[in-house]
Amino acid sequence: MNDNVVVPASNEARKGDVVAPTKEKGWFYTDTVKDHFFNPKNFLDDEAGYSEAYLGMVGSPACGDAMKVWLKIEKDADGTERIKDFKWKTFGCASAIASTSMLSVMVSENEGMPIDGALKLRPQDIMMRLGGLPARKVHCSVLGDKALRSAVMDYYRKSGQVDKVEVEAGRLIDKVLKITDHDIEEAVLEGADTLEKVQARTKVGTGDPSCIPEVENLIRFYKEKYFGA
Repeated sequence: MNDNVVVPASNEARKGDVVAPTKEKGWFYTDTVKDHFFNPKNFLDDEAGYSEAYLGMVGSPACGDAMKVWLKIEKDADGTERIKDFKWKTFGCASAIASTSMLSVMVSENEGMPIDGALKLRPQDIMMRLGGLPARKVHCSVLGDKALRSAVMDYYRKSGQVDKVEVEAGRLIDKVLKITDHDIEEAVLEGADTLEKVQARTKVGTGDPSCIPEVENLIRFYKEKYFGA
């Protein structure tokens, strides 16, 4: 992590927040995050020339952050599929912009990352390269990761590898209130790290109490996935 930031052990900030050494300033972004925000890498100004690229989209500007990603993928002589180019646009905050900018560098550097490797990237990998993000901003940082996966699925469909296409479909958890695993995921990303906090946001389990053990398992899964805890 950048030398000029610390993570306090006390309750002055939520676990995982990046904060200034002085109480007066509170948390702030690392120099790496600021560089990728003010000087985003691989941002697409002009879509001309990318009509044949593989497109991924996530979110909606009407209700919050939104992201578009364009990938150019080529096969090596041995058949390895590599991401040779990654361009993007977003309607989002500094964390979304910086995270996607860093992701675009990570998957296109060194002659391009194999698709299999790109799909294994975790939000923690991106945040490590950035030097950390405030915990309350992690939910913004996963936009690029989700848009990348959407673009790869577009590639699989157009290249005839339909057996590899993964369809994003929420699994119903609370059958009474119609709450899905995606609803639980979003709650955890927004800081709900206990069953009580998730219920305060979603009311899950109040309509169908039998689902609570599964909800608790999902909370643990998403905390490990996004926060490593």
